Amino acid sequence: MTSTQQKNSIPILPYNKIVGQENLKMALEIAYIAGAKLGGVLVSGHRGTGKSTTVRAFAQMMYDDLPVTLPINATEDRVVGGYKIDALMQGDPVPQSGLLQDANGKILYIDEVNLLDDHIVNIILDTAATGILSVQRQGINIPASETHFTLVGTMNPEEGYLRPQLRDRFGLMAHIITHPEHRADILQTVLAFDMALAAEGKNDFLTHGYQADDTTKIELNQAKAKQVSVDIPKPILEKCAELAEKFKAVGHRADFFLALAARAQAARSGAVKVESEHLRDVAPLVLTHRRLEQSEHWFPANNEEVAELLDIEAAPALNVSKKEP
Repeated sequence: MTSTQQKNSIPILPYNKIVGQENLKMALEIAYIAGAKLGGVLVSGHRGTGKSTTVRAFAQMMYDDLPVTLPINATEDRVVGGYKIDALMQGDPVPQSGLLQDANGKILYIDEVNLLDDHIVNIILDTAATGILSVQRQGINIPASETHFTLVGTMNPEEGYLRPQLRDRFGLMAHIITHPEHRADILQTVLAFDMALAAEGKNDFLTHGYQADDTTKIELNQAKAKQVSVDIPKPILEKCAELAEKFKAVGHRADFFLALAARAQAARSGAVKVESEHLRDVAPLVLTHRRLEQSEHWFPANNEEVAELLDIEAAPALNVSKKEP
């Protein structure tokens, strides 16, 4: 039995058994490697496309636990913390931690982030970016504390979008596309998982899945440890700026996040410096939600534009919209 199986008794599909989801997996892994400065991952996809399943499987693999989940109706007290009401009414101010502190060292997961109050989203994004939580409001003054978490928010485009100002704060955006050729494999995987649970995990499906997860966890931790030493040559930095300009990304976050994500991707692939291919791989994740037209789709033509600017071959069209704009 592997360490993941021993520490987590909640039955979750192993991360390495998830079919497809290449861009979401890349986004989660890059966000983990790069750390809080990258601003987390925004996941867009229709209902039933495996968004939550993939995030929970990743959290189980990397943290041996489920992500700390923030509900849509969360109040500011529940998010940032405050005082225990019963103790406060007796004149004894006892601090009570919020979900942001509970998520320290883990994933903070917001399902349907586009339905959350903008004020709450701003607080979460500020804390994720700075790593500092400060509570000063309505007579509450709790000393600032450090909290570092990987922020992951999901949204269903059928229910509306985040305001551009909030979308821009997320470092990466992964759009979920289920290709027809994957549907049968997904169904087979789900049925195999159900059979494994019925057998109480005593079969090769879960054993091999968790063993693969343990290997992936080691590889990602090694990449995280060495990513700060990965060199980003000046020509690559110049290409980051050119890509941001070409895709009409507003502000300077795109340039910065392109550099951070490309460095993490280089570490993820075992490279000692960032190459054009690493920048090409992360460009859709960084630029899709920052373009002026605010389209959530990334098309094959966009891959060609990136490749032309970088003077390399275009990336494989694994998770792009088949329909041209």
